[in-house]
Amino acid sequence: MMNFLVKTLANAGALAVAVWLVGRISLEGGSTGEKAWTLIVVALIFGLVNLLVKPLVQLLTLPLFLLTLGLITLVVNALMLLLTSWIAGELDLSFHVDGFWTAVLGGLVISVVSWALNLVLPDGD
Repeated sequence: MMNFLVKTLANAGALAVAVWLVGRISLEGGSTGEKAWTLIVVALIFGLVNLLVKPLVQLLTLPLFLLTLGLITLVVNALMLLLTSWIAGELDLSFHVDGFWTAVLGGLVISVVSWALNLVLPDGD
């Protein structure tokens, strides 16, 4: 349970950095507390999308993964971020990713920041 919480908080932090760095990823809302809550909910959605949908997409894109030496992973991460944005919109959350190339850049930022945070944060169960 602790590992799930740590990974969710790392995802929320990575999403916050992406919102801050990438101009066309937006997080609207009122107070800082509301934005933080929205980030945590979006991080949960992002985690579920990565848990349930991403393995299937990776399996379907395995030949492209081999052909591009793994660069297709950037596209898969962008698609997962766009799906998360769409689900957040359907749930009336104020998180939005504007376009595919924005999602590619955002996915890259989120991957790097999540990796760095997971190095620093404890990995206990």
